[in-house]
Amino acid sequence: MEKAGVDMTEKTVVLEIDKPHFTVRLYESLLKIDLKGSAKNEIEEALENKPILKETIGGILSIFAPLHIRLSHIDSAHMDDTGNVKLILPLHRDITIPLELNEAKKLVDKLNRLIPIEKGKELERTMKKHRLQKIVEEERELAGEAIASTMVPIPEPTGVIEKEKEAEEEIEEEQEKED
Repeated sequence: MEKAGVDMTEKTVVLEIDKPHFTVRLYESLLKIDLKGSAKNEIEEALENKPILKETIGGILSIFAPLHIRLSHIDSAHMDDTGNVKLILPLHRDITIPLELNEAKKLVDKLNRLIPIEKGKELERTMKKHRLQKIVEEERELAGEAIASTMVPIPEPTGVIEKEKEAEEEIEEEQEKED
C-alpha cells in the first residue's frame, strides 16, 4: 500500500539506526529523526494526520527541531570523536545526533555521499523553473509588442498559456516526488 505524497526514493531506506529514545532513518532524499515515547512524538503524529495543522503548527515546531529534513537543505554533516553527528542547517539550528562511533561513521559517510546529489537535483529544478518563467515572460513581451503595434485587442499568444500550465504541472510533479 502506497501513502499519498510519498515518493519512491523516500520509501527506500538507505540506513536505519534504532536507539532507545529515537530512530534515525536515512532515505535517498530525506533524513527522518523520529522521537520515541514523548509528547513531541504525539504532536508529530497528530500533525502527520492533519495536513492543515502540519502547515501551521508544524512550521512553528520545525523552527526548533526539524525532524524530517530534505538532504538538499543540509549544508554539511560532521562527526566528533565521541560519535555525535552534527548537521549544519542554514535555516534552522544545527542538529546534533548522539550515536555510537560506528553508527555515526556510517551515517556521515552516507550523508556526505547523498547530500551533493540532492543539492544538484534541487539546483537543476530551480534552474528549470527559472528558464520556463523566462520563456513565458519573453513570449508575453513579444505579444505585448504585437498588441501595441496593431492597437487591436489580441488574446493571449498561442502557446503561452499551455507552456505556463506545462511548467506548473512539471514543478508540481517534481514537488510531489520530493514530498
